Amino acid sequence: MKRRTVSTRTAAAAAALLFLAAACTSEGEGGPEDAPVPEEAQKGPEVVVTPVPGATEVPPNSPVRVEAADGTITDVRIEQVTEVEVASGDAAEAAQGADEDEEDPFPVTGTLNEAGDVWVSDWNLRPGASVSVVVTAADDEGEETEVVSEFTTLESVPGRRLELVSNFPSSGDVVGVGMPVIVNFDQPVTHKEQVENSIEVSAEEETEGAWNWVGDEMAVFRPKEYWDPYQEVTVDLRLAGVESSEGVYGVDDHRIRFEVGRELVSTMHVPDHEMNVSIDGETVRTIPVSNGSGEERFNTTTSGVHLTMEKYQSLVMDSATVGIPEGSPGYYRLDVDWAVRTSNSGEFTHAAPWNAGNLGGANTSNGCTNMTVEDARWFHNQALMGDILETTGTDRDLEWDNGWGFYQRSWEEWLEHSVTGEPQRTDGSGTPGRVHGDDL
Repeated sequence: MKRRTVSTRTAAAAAALLFLAAACTSEGEGGPEDAPVPEEAQKGPEVVVTPVPGATEVPPNSPVRVEAADGTITDVRIEQVTEVEVASGDAAEAAQGADEDEEDPFPVTGTLNEAGDVWVSDWNLRPGASVSVVVTAADDEGEETEVVSEFTTLESVPGRRLELVSNFPSSGDVVGVGMPVIVNFDQPVTHKEQVENSIEVSAEEETEGAWNWVGDEMAVFRPKEYWDPYQEVTVDLRLAGVESSEGVYGVDDHRIRFEVGRELVSTMHVPDHEMNVSIDGETVRTIPVSNGSGEERFNTTTSGVHLTMEKYQSLVMDSATVGIPEGSPGYYRLDVDWAVRTSNSGEFTHAAPWNAGNLGGANTSNGCTNMTVEDARWFHNQALMGDILETTGTDRDLEWDNGWGFYQRSWEEWLEHSVTGEPQRTDGSGTPGRVHGDDL
């Protein structure tokens, strides 16, 4: 660990003082060789950095801890360069041509205690990195000490790296007010709390939300209530260095930015044979429909809060994809137009010109919401991923993990199933728990 004291006099300054002393001394009172040489001042607080300087193969999810004795910490900066960057020349290029005004999108920030003498990093380090911790601390008299501590982190092993496979929404998407954040990983996650706390969701309109898991490879964030419309949401996935399971580390950070558009909410009481569509609180269309006949479970339209998931101008609907193979009772295969998916059990809104006589009067479908071609086209063109469809009036409830039925869990249930057990505020204040694997 290199210690530099800001108040240290330079050799030139010391030489100048000696010259002045010699000029003012009369002959016989002692010459320059008798003048005392001032020792270099070593003032300022003592600083200790953990991991210790020179450490190697430090687990990347280890916290960086800085302590200042008899002083306060005024600045901590962490710089990281990975072996991959060195090998590719990116590190040298960054050192030679980096824009000083360009900020790192994922800096390793930290939290300072109330006394100002202990600082602990908020985020993990990157695997396989050379790490420099630059600390400035000051004593009560304003004397500053700068300390540079260097160490290296453990490299991630091929085949044991947590990677992001897919996410919904994607950056640039405009979505409905019910849109969840869905993250799919390439490996099972057993340290779910560390991963949850490594993903920060922030929004222009402050709210709170939480994560739930669908299996071990899909994490889902939803707000307590629907998003406020017309705002931007940012998701920072600080996955680099997180230990998702024993010896498996994330290697890359990601940022997703999407926009919440207008508020479109459709409501449908199945026995009434109509769907009402409102935009920003105003009813804009009432659509005659025919829903599932309800003779069997498979052809009963589900009740609950559905989210629109994807849409197609043309789609082949084959019941074999939802567990009813050819030759079985209830099998169907249809070519449909203007389809919008609302569950994973085969429910869509779509055009059904063959069922025109029952639209608005009888429920005769296989579970989908049938419409005229004109109405189905209009709804298809209006629909954004994450729009709301609230359905009531049947004896089959939408399962919370059937498609994007996440609002089927009450907020209390959703929070209870979050591994952290605490809500995450979207005001940029961070996540509710620690991302590190080791105790401080």
